Amino acid sequence: MGPVAIFLVCLLSLSRAKASSNIGVNYGQLGNNLPSAYRSIELLTTMNAGPVKLYDSNPEILSLLSTTKLQVSIMIQNHEISGIAANQSIADEWVRNNVLPHYHVTKIRYLLVGNEVLSYNSEQGHQMWHDLVPSMKNIKRSFKAQNIHGIKIGTPLAMDVLQSTFPPSSGMFRSDIIDTVIAPMLEFLDRTKSFFFIDAYPYFPWSQDPENISLDFALFRGTSTVRDPGSGLIYTNLLDQMLDSLVFAMSKLGYSNIQLVIAETGWPNSGDIEEHGANVFNAATYNRNLINRMTAKPPIGTPARPGVVIPTFIFSLFDENQKTGPGTERHWGLLHPNGTSIYEIDLTGKTPLTDFTSLPEPKNNVPYEGKVWCVATKDANQMELQATLNYACNQGDVNCDPLAPGRECYAPVSVADHASYVFSSYWAKFRSEGGTCYFNGLAEQTTKDPSRASCKYPSVSL
Repeated sequence: MGPVAIFLVCLLSLSRAKASSNIGVNYGQLGNNLPSAYRSIELLTTMNAGPVKLYDSNPEILSLLSTTKLQVSIMIQNHEISGIAANQSIADEWVRNNVLPHYHVTKIRYLLVGNEVLSYNSEQGHQMWHDLVPSMKNIKRSFKAQNIHGIKIGTPLAMDVLQSTFPPSSGMFRSDIIDTVIAPMLEFLDRTKSFFFIDAYPYFPWSQDPENISLDFALFRGTSTVRDPGSGLIYTNLLDQMLDSLVFAMSKLGYSNIQLVIAETGWPNSGDIEEHGANVFNAATYNRNLINRMTAKPPIGTPARPGVVIPTFIFSLFDENQKTGPGTERHWGLLHPNGTSIYEIDLTGKTPLTDFTSLPEPKNNVPYEGKVWCVATKDANQMELQATLNYACNQGDVNCDPLAPGRECYAPVSVADHASYVFSSYWAKFRSEGGTCYFNGLAEQTTKDPSRASCKYPSVSL
């Protein structure tokens, strides 16, 4: 290679590193109170966001993004994977409909096939496992046939693809996917010079084991270090441990040079009562420290890969009130649905941490101990409450006899009171089986006993 060629390669590497060092944002839309796409992109631009990651290929959003300098990641949804894997013409059509119209005007940089596909452990999920890499290959063939360049193909996976993560040097992929999915996927990523996209949330391992994992270690503000006995590497934070467990797992399969992209990370700003540590103070601390670390120049990398840029997308732009599951699911946003900041943040990493306004100290960093009830929210729609109440009682999931006229919980005759009794009864009965206090956004947890002298509401003891 001549000196000019070497210079161009170096220049390209530097420009890629510079572009991908900006902090990206996940733009989810699972809310019924979110700003318009136009306003949302205005907000992203005002926030100096790096790349924007979508969970589909929404044509309106992609057209609006064409008027900005924002780079974009689009996604093939999980239900589309099997068809694309089975038929090249379906893959060609998907690219023709979703990529080509925007290719020359919108800065599409990544096409992600599915979302956390290997976390679905059902018969349909196993079919997606089987179809994942073939669908990625068919999309790549479509790109080649339609002369599309500069878009990397990948798939975002959760940390549960690993059966061992600690210490990082023990990192190893799950035995049920290592040969059938992971090995061919890594071969594809390596051959196409793409990235391993990982959703990495230190909140989850910390919240599941707060006695053995320091909160400061999870929030990048620990003064203690942890030595990996296998590698001898020294760790100062939990995210580095999680990322390096993937690095070691890939290396054991012969792939030591595939670059990581953090497709999702963040910290919940609120949650259910039993979800300790989910608060604004910790969310601001985690994301501010994350940004400072990932935008540092020169790049910091991880102990196993020092000095390497790690492109990073924070989850998420907004709190999304229609996400199901525990309360934290609806509280990862940087912004309220009205577009105001939940806490101050600078996605460029240029603002010193000491310049941010101080936040009130958190009150839920330790697990709550006591009784909790599930009651109707104060602003719940009365018709929706009544429909949910009727459904639960007619299905026989809970005993609604105490709500009958003349019985102990009949008075006061209030839809909200009756629904609260049913919500508490259902949650107390099914929480151990994964039941949540959500009911399509109609319910919330409380530590205040809603019981009356004649009517005892069931509760959950934490």
